[in-house]
Amino acid sequence: MPELPEVETARRGIEPHLLNHTVSAVVVRDKRLRWPVPRSLMQALPGQRIHAVERRGKYLLLRTAAGTALLHLGMSGSLRVIPADNRADKHDHLDLVLDSGRALRLRDPRRFGTLLWTTAAPERHKLLRALGPEPLGEDFDGDYLFARSRKRTVAIKNFIMNSHMVVGVGNIYASEALFVARIHPHRAAGRISLQRHQALAKAIRKVLTAAIQAGGTTLRDFTRANGEPGYFRQHLRVYDREGKACERCGTAIVARVTGQRSTYYCPYCQH
Repeated sequence: MPELPEVETARRGIEPHLLNHTVSAVVVRDKRLRWPVPRSLMQALPGQRIHAVERRGKYLLLRTAAGTALLHLGMSGSLRVIPADNRADKHDHLDLVLDSGRALRLRDPRRFGTLLWTTAAPERHKLLRALGPEPLGEDFDGDYLFARSRKRTVAIKNFIMNSHMVVGVGNIYASEALFVARIHPHRAAGRISLQRHQALAKAIRKVLTAAIQAGGTTLRDFTRANGEPGYFRQHLRVYDREGKACERCGTAIVARVTGQRSTYYCPYCQH
């Protein structure tokens, strides 16, 4: 599933092609995404100029004067900006056709993505209003994590992956940040000190910033037509490295399944 750095990479990739362009048509080939594409979007969006391309958590927000389109890539979605007359493949479910003659095309083999519409402030939408702070924003720091974690017995990895606590810290980057902060992923959130929560908040920022920067320097071309996501590879220190030596101490990295997700950590460095 695309995580925050991948979604931010997608936002940066499509923004130059959408900003200040008018949507001339919405072409929906299959409404059966996670939720059906609303009729209100198909009626209101054509003729509107996109004046901002933003991100909130893992949602992309395409703002217009009439309202905001909320786009989520789900588990397998990807975006391309292509000539509007390019032939659509089986999993190319919808296009936002632009006045430039190009189209923003959503490809989603598993159809867990979504495209919704709101005329209210997007932060009030039911999918966004309960979200926690952005991990790279001013409202997120160790003091915040410490205050929210008091008396919480949930494992710290699950705690930071809860989008009501902080958005966008998915499975990969939760494992990586906990390694940087030297915190065992199964330790109860409420048993972690303020100092260690401060280290964890810094680690989350560091890991996500590095991932976004990697996307910025190795960004694949969002205008190519082969349907591959514009994601990137990077150096992961624990994730998917079960049995390999920890780069700090040489101990073999351990993998455990927690809540149906694989958790990777160093049993010596993280405590």
